Amino acid sequence: MKQKGLGRGLDAIFGSDANPIDAKLKPMSHMAEIAIADIVPNPTQPRTRFDEEALDELADSIRQLGVIQPVTVRKSAGGKYVIISGERRWRAAQRADLTTLPAYIREVDDENLHAMALVENIQRQDLNAIEIALGMQRLIDECHLTQDALSEKVGKKRSSVSNYLRLLKLPNEVQLALKEGLISMGHAKAIAGAPTEEQLRVLKRCVKKSLSVRQAEELVRTLSEQPAQAAPGTEDEEYPESYSRLVEQLEKFFSQEIAIKRSKNGGGKITIGFADDKDIERFIERFASRS
Repeated sequence: MKQKGLGRGLDAIFGSDANPIDAKLKPMSHMAEIAIADIVPNPTQPRTRFDEEALDELADSIRQLGVIQPVTVRKSAGGKYVIISGERRWRAAQRADLTTLPAYIREVDDENLHAMALVENIQRQDLNAIEIALGMQRLIDECHLTQDALSEKVGKKRSSVSNYLRLLKLPNEVQLALKEGLISMGHAKAIAGAPTEEQLRVLKRCVKKSLSVRQAEELVRTLSEQPAQAAPGTEDEEYPESYSRLVEQLEKFFSQEIAIKRSKNGGGKITIGFADDKDIERFIERFASRS
C-alpha cells in the first residue's frame, strides 16, 4: 500500500524529495523516557491558552491508560528538553503525577523548531486565528522569512498567510473578539476591509446582531460606498429612547445598516442600507411573508 505523505506543511520542513517514512524517522535520533522536570515548553509555542477542563480529562485518561503518543522534544543547553509538539500531554502528565514521559528526541535548528511547532498546531486545527497570525509573525521576525518563504514553510498559500497577518493590524477589540470566538475568521476579514474609523462599529454590529459573514461583507460594502450616509444620527447624536427602540425593531427585520437623521424642525428620515438588488428582493419576500 502506498504510504501517505506528511502534508504540504511538514513536507516543506523535511523536504519533499524524501521518502515519507524516512521523512518521519530520519530527524528523530532516538526515543527515551525523560524526567518531566527536565522538559520545558517551547517559548515560541503559538498556542497561548489551554482548556483547563480538557487538560483534566486528558490527565484522567493518562492515569488510566498512560501516555499513548510520545511528545517530541529537542535537547537544549543545560540538559533540558524543549517541547516541539505535545505540550498538552506534558501538562496533563504533570496533573496525573507522572515523573517521566516518553519522548522522541530530535535534532533541529531554531528556525525549524519554530516552524514545526507552528505547523503541528495548525494541522491540529485547535489554534484560533490570532494565535496562528502571531506565530506566523514571530517566524517572520525571528527567522527573517519573507511571506513567500513563510508560506512554503507552513504549507499555506501566500494569500492565506497575508490574510492571517492582516488580522494583527485590526483594533485590539476585534482581535479579542476573534480569540474569544465571538466572530469568525471570515467576519474579521470583512471587518479588515472596512474604513478604519468604522471597524469597531462593524464589530459591534456583527456581535450584537449575530450577522453572517455575508451580511458583514455587505455591511462593510455599504459603509465603504456610502460613508457619509451611514454615519449620521447613529452614535454622535442623542435621540429619544423611542428612536432607539425603533432602530432595534427595524434591525431585526433588515440585516443592513439603519440610520436615523433628524432635522432641526423636528422631522427627519430613516435610511435603510442595501448591498444590491438581491437585498431588495429579500426585503420584498420578508414583507410578503408577514402580510
